[in-house]
Amino acid sequence: MRFGDERESSNFEDVTGRSGGGFGGGGLGCLLPLIASRFGIGGVIVVVIGYFLLNSLGVLGGGGGGEVTGPSSQQQVGAPSGQSTLDPNIKRFSLQVLASTEDVWGRMLQRQGVRYSPTTLVFYSQLYQSGCGAAQSAMGPFYCPTDGKIYLDTSFFNELSQRFKAPGDFAMAYVIAHEVGHHIQDLQGSLGQAHDLQARESESQGNAIQVKVELQADCYAGVWAANAKTPEGQPVMEQGDFEEGMRAAEAIGDDTLQRETQGQVVPDSFTHGTSAQRMEALQRGYKSGDPNVCKF
Repeated sequence: MRFGDERESSNFEDVTGRSGGGFGGGGLGCLLPLIASRFGIGGVIVVVIGYFLLNSLGVLGGGGGGEVTGPSSQQQVGAPSGQSTLDPNIKRFSLQVLASTEDVWGRMLQRQGVRYSPTTLVFYSQLYQSGCGAAQSAMGPFYCPTDGKIYLDTSFFNELSQRFKAPGDFAMAYVIAHEVGHHIQDLQGSLGQAHDLQARESESQGNAIQVKVELQADCYAGVWAANAKTPEGQPVMEQGDFEEGMRAAEAIGDDTLQRETQGQVVPDSFTHGTSAQRMEALQRGYKSGDPNVCKF
């Protein structure tokens, strides 16, 4: 990807030097399932260590009519309780991707008369406390509508590259752009609408609704990639980049992951879509560059 010396977003928190993130309060009565929009891996297997105190469960809320609003942007926050463990190169690339999503979605929403309120990217390591409860590495990256933030343990990039054989800078950018896609859904109210629908449906039907949410976020990631430009107006995407994203989308489809982890595929339990669906959604957004093609 052609980022070079482009700006880095200031909307981030680096808490990789902290330990645990300050869990506390709530008791066992708050031991409830985390219903978060995750990038893929955590949608199949969520590893629970001890008990997670999930004090805020409005994880599919947000949005409303009129002008779209969101959380105020937050500036860099250090790690006062310990030295950052974040790889400087990964940090730089991630924040350049985030800055690019801010530019692209800012322009797109402005055409609709809406001011874009950026999300915040929280870099953490192993275990932390999000606004939606526990953030744990095995869950994969996720967006929390309660606090409007994306939570990312960058060790996921290594797993994507090594375990799932989907290396490359656009594969990493796709992860972030997908979660930003959930932020767009949150600002526009579609996450809240999905939550309302899920509350009235069976578990399998609720899963099907969640698949639509995830595929739209994949499509939004493709839309961003198609519209991402350097300050000189050159496309950020280079030859071979899109293929990296397609390999990642294929690797993290529900059917592929279930086949690898449990030896069988259970369609009613899908929460993110098949490999073919995820690849199609990403490609649809990228080919058109138009968010209108990403409707549920």
